[in-house]
Amino acid sequence: MAKNLVIVESPAKGKTIEKFLWADYKVVASMGHIRDLPEKELWVDIEKEFAPKYQISKEKKKTVDWLKDLASKSNEVWIATDEDREWEAIGWHLCHVLDLDPTKVKRIVFHEITKKAIEESIKNPRNVDINLVDAQQARRILDRLVWYKVSPVLWKKIRKWLSAWRVQSVAVKMIVEREREIQEFKPKESWKIVANMEHNNFAFKSVLEKVWWKSKVFNSREDVDKLLLTLLPNLNELKSSKDKNGYEILNWKVNLEFILNDTVKKDSKRTPGAPFTTSTLQQEASRKFWFWVKQTMMIAQKLYEWVDLWWGQRQWLITYMRTDSVNLSTFAKEESKKVIEKLYWKDYHHERTFKTKQASAQEAHEAIRPVDISKTPDSLSWVLESQELKLYELIWKRTVASQMSDALIEVTTMDFSPTVNPNSNWITKWEVIKFDWFMKLYIEWNDDENDEEEVSKLPKMDVWDKVNANQLIASQTFSRPPARYTEASLVKKMESEWIGRPSTYAPTISTIIDRWYIEKFERKYLKPTDIAFTTTDFLAKYFEKMMDYKFTSLVEEDFDKVANWDEKYQSMLSRFWEWTLKKDLEHAWVNAEKVIEMVGKACPECWKDLIYRYSKTWKFIGCSGYPECNYIEREEGSNDWLEALKQKYEWKPCPDWIEWTIVIKTGRFGPFLASSKYPEVKWIGKIKSEKDEILEEIVKEKWLLIDQETWEELVIKNSKRWPFLAAKKYPEVKIAKNIPKEVWDELNKRMNKDDEVVTEWN
Repeated sequence: MAKNLVIVESPAKGKTIEKFLWADYKVVASMGHIRDLPEKELWVDIEKEFAPKYQISKEKKKTVDWLKDLASKSNEVWIATDEDREWEAIGWHLCHVLDLDPTKVKRIVFHEITKKAIEESIKNPRNVDINLVDAQQARRILDRLVWYKVSPVLWKKIRKWLSAWRVQSVAVKMIVEREREIQEFKPKESWKIVANMEHNNFAFKSVLEKVWWKSKVFNSREDVDKLLLTLLPNLNELKSSKDKNGYEILNWKVNLEFILNDTVKKDSKRTPGAPFTTSTLQQEASRKFWFWVKQTMMIAQKLYEWVDLWWGQRQWLITYMRTDSVNLSTFAKEESKKVIEKLYWKDYHHERTFKTKQASAQEAHEAIRPVDISKTPDSLSWVLESQELKLYELIWKRTVASQMSDALIEVTTMDFSPTVNPNSNWITKWEVIKFDWFMKLYIEWNDDENDEEEVSKLPKMDVWDKVNANQLIASQTFSRPPARYTEASLVKKMESEWIGRPSTYAPTISTIIDRWYIEKFERKYLKPTDIAFTTTDFLAKYFEKMMDYKFTSLVEEDFDKVANWDEKYQSMLSRFWEWTLKKDLEHAWVNAEKVIEMVGKACPECWKDLIYRYSKTWKFIGCSGYPECNYIEREEGSNDWLEALKQKYEWKPCPDWIEWTIVIKTGRFGPFLASSKYPEVKWIGKIKSEKDEILEEIVKEKWLLIDQETWEELVIKNSKRWPFLAAKKYPEVKIAKNIPKEVWDELNKRMNKDDEVVTEWN
């Protein structure tokens, strides 16, 4: 038995680290959390300073016994879990279950898996940081109090199976508020007038912006006509048409002379963005590739624990992907300089040090960057899967570009006036990149969805030169409501309000979607369900402080104080409980009435009042006399998608009991397939997404559902990360294999609709 036992969180990480250590070191994995607060009870003693009662989960008892046995046979135990609060707490839990002293055990951390970094950490171990552990305990206990104390109020006052969370409920509130902005939005009409001009065989456009040297906004067709009558003798030559949105477009063939009043040329600089943090990586991957936030983190985890299947080697490709720091190490800057000078030339390099705007960010950490910057995306293109390569290339380019020179943009502004009415100013702007520098490698995207018009090259002109306009175009438009949040823009909003932390963005969004408070609209937009409105309004009324953005961000600051040992977590929790949650709970239980929305008509079967009721996923009309009267009806158009599911699946034979048929049931986590004899017949099935169905179809087409060696029947199974092929009785029959890359390529091809970027798996 090795003298030194090193405990990490995952087997992939463990095998890599073990290769860098000496023969008397054995590296094993805890496989994540080994104990926690059990789910079915509060397990927090409020009267005894919020003492938590942790329990080893059933599925981890064998792992714990195994680790105890290894620890007892080793001279030294090293805790090497990741460096954030959650993993610091897991290291602390490991110490307790293995009977180790957290103040004496050797704790090592590193942000990249290289021989140098690991050997350096072994030379400079520390102890478990109790401050970080207490900050994590404070978060876990506070969230537990909210969940277990507020959720029963929702059950009683609205309906069963609802849940309240400290961060997730605030995220839902953001989406609900945005939806109400959209619903209440009143579009405002405006018009844009453009002149198509020519000079020395160059065609370009100029936009009317000022009248009498003041900015002019045209709010109606009448405003447009008044202006045009100052330029044209009449409007008889007008031609009217409609664009694809139904907006009016007016155009006239004209012969107008314009004079160039002024030309201004200015140089402006564009600076590259900072290296990626967790949130900015999630946002950029969503904008460029339509990756879900959870998907981005899964792919980043694979790059962090990357396995070269071709050579059977493991190596880290990127640094730790849960960080709020934009800092780069001196080593990373030096490597970036070498790469830039090799690919371009020395003037392209400009060393930068970035600082985050968030005061609580941990600057000792690094931003997300490649471990070895000399490994270009091209050098890895033949070994990485398509998703992995896209994300690695994004991280690599952003890191290198951050150490490159500013781009220099020349902006030319030309001011024209018509000779028949010199009191109006028509403006033409043109931008040209004089020196691209960092933009040669990387251009950041933003959330603005408006398409920019292409600008033609401008002719060389001097002041007082004359040009001719051959056409005037007036186009009607209406202001648009704010866009619904995407996952990327929601993360950006949460970060701007200091709500949550890098490690919480992905699970927060996944939770509110899984719980059917939010649904995906047009594959990317987040739209609240009916129950989200009701729940948010109730929580905002009776738990106002908890739902306030500023209060939620102040709680995060309190966690930081605990982490910095400025306050004990017990006093922080006591303040939250006594002055916020306890009072609001007492008020809600006494004063909140049952949420009942009256329809305004009687039940046709028993003549009691009809009311609006909620299932897990939809709103419907039911009798207030339920359960004595079971009458229900749905609002017109409110549940068409559920009806479509019924038409697709119902009346087919149940696989486990062919005498009965399949029906659609709705449970806590949405609709599912069940036997018409359910619950006597226990069979239930998952409703497959379009992607699931196409994947299964392709696998069948390629005859992959039979193992060629054993002739065992294979089925598609789902792991936490991606689907795979396995024996029907897996894991009893231990046959499992990856789905071939050609299948993913075909899936991408069939799913690639409406010019959207489709990834291997969401």
